[in-house]
Formats: sequence, structure tokens, C-alpha cells
Amino acid sequence: MKSQNYSTAFTVDQTPEEAFAAINNVRGWWSGNIGGSTKKLGDEWTYRYKDVHYSKQRITELVPGKKVVWLVLDSYLNFIEDKTEWNGTKITFEIGKKGDKTEVRFSHLGLVPEVECYDACSNAWGGYVNSSLRTLITKGKGQPNRKEKSVGEKKTVKAKPIKKKNRKK
Repeated sequence: MKSQNYSTAFTVDQTPEEAFAAINNVRGWWSGNIGGSTKKLGDEWTYRYKDVHYSKQRITELVPGKKVVWLVLDSYLNFIEDKTEWNGTKITFEIGKKGDKTEVRFSHLGLVPEVECYDACSNAWGGYVNSSLRTLITKGKGQPNRKEKSVGEKKTVKAKPIKKKNRKK
């Protein structure tokens, strides 16, 4: 029996076109620093989360309202032995009508139970896809983690106003 790739699905009331637009708004639902365009066929973009995860994707299939496929060109996962385990894997989003709803089916082809990253990666995908992406589609705002500060970027600290104490004379 062949092992199953990680896959998950959910349905929403929004249109396939709205789901498609949200999927391609990667910054709206996936945490970390994302560089490059994520909107059109052939676009290459990078994802980086601290020194934990890096990946470079190319959009290899883009069918408006129906399908998005990313090919992982390069990757680095610092928490497993084979740091490049994602290289050559495909991440797919298939969108279709299911009755009066829209179904979004996510699969990471190559993320199978035999690979070291399976538990951690499938758990992370489950959260991002079923929670953050779904919320972006249904409410217009995803739940990615806060963006990291780039090296050399200064943090802004807001000072609280000093309240004058009421003094009685």
C-alpha cells in the first residue's frame, strides 16, 4: 500500500474565486517573511521563519478559481536530519463547488508519514490551512504569526503618557 501525502480540506460559503484570491495572498495567512510575488504563473518566492524554516517555491500551475500548485525548489528545515526534505515536493490547493459551498483541498505531495518532518509539518500546515487561510477566506483577515523584524530594523517602542496625579491641596 502506498503512503498517503498530507492532505486536508474545508468548505466555506465564499466563491471559488474568493478562495483562490486568498490562497494567492500568502502573506495574509502564512507567517514568517515572504519575499517575491505570489500571484502569477512562474512567480518564484521565498518563505523564511527565523533560522527554523526556509523554502523557495515556484508557482507551476495556476487555474483561476480552481487550482494553485507550488513546486518547492529549495528548502531548509533546521529541526530534522535531512534539512532539504521538502526539495522537489509540491504544495497544491484545489478549489471546487460542493453543493452550495466552496471546498478547498490542500495537499503537500511528498509529505508522507515516512519522512521525518511529517508530524511537525502536517501539524503546522493543519493550523495554517484550516485556521488562518480559512479565516482569511471567510472573514477577510488571516491569522499568521507576527512578522519578524529584519536584521538591522529598529523596534519601535511607544512610550506611555505620564499621568498627572490628582493632588489635593
